[in-house]
Amino acid sequence: MTDWRGVHVPLISPFTHSGRLDEHALAALGSEVLDAGAAGLVALGTTAEPAALSLAERRAVIDVCADLCRDRPVGLVVGAGSNDTASTRAALADLARWPEIDAAMVTVPYFLRPSEAGVVAHVTELARTSPVPLIVYHVPYRTGLPLGPGCLRELLGIDGVVGMKYAPGVIDAGTVDLLGDLPDATAVLAGDDVLAAPLLGLGARGAVLASAHLATAEFVRFVRAADPVGHRRLGHALARWSAAAFAEPNPAVVKGVLHALGRIASPRPRLPLLPARPATVEHALLALDHLTAAPVGPAQRAGAS
Repeated sequence: MTDWRGVHVPLISPFTHSGRLDEHALAALGSEVLDAGAAGLVALGTTAEPAALSLAERRAVIDVCADLCRDRPVGLVVGAGSNDTASTRAALADLARWPEIDAAMVTVPYFLRPSEAGVVAHVTELARTSPVPLIVYHVPYRTGLPLGPGCLRELLGIDGVVGMKYAPGVIDAGTVDLLGDLPDATAVLAGDDVLAAPLLGLGARGAVLASAHLATAEFVRFVRAADPVGHRRLGHALARWSAAAFAEPNPAVVKGVLHALGRIASPRPRLPLLPARPATVEHALLALDHLTAAPVGPAQRAGAS
C-alpha cells in the first residue's frame, strides 16, 4: 500500500465477560470493516487501549490483524508509540516478526513536552532503526504538545516516515498552512473523526477513524468521494455520529454501541476507563439511526440498558 487513501479503522480490543481479550470478536470486527470497504486496519491504536494490554495480548492482537490482512489488498498499521525513544525503539523492533505490517504509528511524545527539535530528533532516531516505515501520530490534546506546521512538515520529510495521522482538535491557520503546502506524495490522514470532512476537503489523503467501526460503508463512500465536502448531508450525519461516539472517553461509547448491537460480548473497557453510560449509548444509537439505511430496532438495543 503506497498512497494511504480510504478509511483505516483503528480496532478496539474486545473483551469477554471475564475480561479476557476476545480474539474471535476482534477477528469478526476486522473482517466486517474490511468487507465493508475499509482500506486497512490499525492495530493497537489508542482505541485499542494498548497501555492496558499485556505484551502477550498486544502480540495476539497483531496476530489476528495480520491474519486478516495477509491475503487481502489492504494495509496494516500497528501502534508502537510511547513517550520515550528507547522503549518505542524496542517496541518497533518487535514488529519485525510480522511481514504483513505496512507501517508503525508512533505518537509525538506525551507528558514530557520536548522541544520541536527534540520531537524531530526522536522520530529521526526511530525511523533510523525501525524495521517498518513510520506514521507519526500528532494529537496535541492528548500529548499536550502542539507543533507548528513547519515542524510537522519536517517530520514528514524524515527518511522512513511515510505519513502522519493528524488530529489537531480544531481547524486553525496552522492546519490550513500544513495541508495547503504538502508534496503530492505526502500522506496526511485525518485522525479527528468529527473533523474528517473539513480535513479531507483541505487536503488530507485518507482517514483513520474509530467511529468507522459502525456505518463503515458510509464512511468509505464519503472518504472516497471526489468532493467529500460537497456531500453535505452525509458528512453532517457522519459527524453527528462521530460526536456521539466520542461523548465519553474513547472507546467506551463505541464499545457500548457494538455491545448493544450484539457484536461484542462486553461493553467494558479496562480501568481506568469506565463503560459508557446507558443514556450516552442510547444517544449514539439514535445518531446511528439517522445515518444508516437499516434502523436500529429496540430489540437490538437491549444490551444498552
